[in-house]
Amino acid sequence: MSLITITSPFAAGGEEIAKRVAEKLDLQVYDDQKLLDLAPEAGIDARELKGMREPGFFDRLFSSKPQSYMEYMNAIVYEVSRRGHGVIIGHGSQMLLQDFGCALHVCIRAAEDVRVDTLVAEQGLKKEAARSLIRKMDSQRKGLFRRAFGRDLDDPALYDLIINRAKLGDASASQIIVESAQAEEIHACSLTALESMEKLSLIKKIQAALLKNDLDDRMLVIHVSEKGVAELSGISTHTDAVNRIIEVTRQVPGVSEVRSEIIIAQGM
Repeated sequence: MSLITITSPFAAGGEEIAKRVAEKLDLQVYDDQKLLDLAPEAGIDARELKGMREPGFFDRLFSSKPQSYMEYMNAIVYEVSRRGHGVIIGHGSQMLLQDFGCALHVCIRAAEDVRVDTLVAEQGLKKEAARSLIRKMDSQRKGLFRRAFGRDLDDPALYDLIINRAKLGDASASQIIVESAQAEEIHACSLTALESMEKLSLIKKIQAALLKNDLDDRMLVIHVSEKGVAELSGISTHTDAVNRIIEVTRQVPGVSEVRSEIIIAQGM
C-alpha cells in the first residue's frame, strides 16, 4: 500500500516523476483528468462538471468559486485516500492529507533557469517569455494555496521529501520516492487510520452534497460513528431545512443510516 502526494512548480517535472513512481509501484496517477473522473464516486454530480474538462479546470474553479473548490477537492482527495493507494499530483493534497500518517508527501524542485530551459525546449518559447510565464504561474499557485489553506506552499514542514530534480535526474528522483514509499514505517499504516479516512471521506461527500443542494452547513456538525452511519447535529432555522438536510444526506453513496439531533433555533 502506497499513498503519495507529489507537488511541484510549473515546468519542474513533477508530473513525469509521478508517472515513473506510479509505474514502478503499480499505482494509479491522480492528475486533473483522473480526479475529475473520480468526482461522481466522491458524491459530486457529474453534470456539474460537464463541459469543464479542459486543462486548469480546478484552478479556474477555485478562482471563481473557492468554497465549491474546497468542498469538491476535499471530497475527491479523501476518496482517493480511502482507497489507501495512488499518486496524487498537487491540488493541496499534501495539506488535505497532512494528518494521514499513511501518506508520503513529496515536493519536486528545480531551479528557475532549468525550468526556463525546459519550456524553451518543449514548447518553443523564447527565454524571456518562458521566465515571465513561470513567475506568473508560481505567483498564482502560491496565492491560491495561501487563500485555501493559510499556509506557504514552499513550507518544508508540509513535505516528507524535497527533491531537486535537476541535480538527481528523473530516474534517481523516482527511485528515492519508491524506496521511501516502501519503508516499513509507511507500510505499518494501521487499519484504524484507514477506517478513519473512510469515515472522513464520507463526511466530505455529505458536505459536497449539501453544498450542491444549496444547504447551509455552517452550523451543522457531521459525524460518522460507524460504517455508513451519518450523525447530524447542530442548529437549523426551520423544520423544512432539517428535512432536506436529512434527505440529501440519506442519498449520498455510502450512507446507510442517518441519525439527526439537529435542533430548530429560536428567534433566528
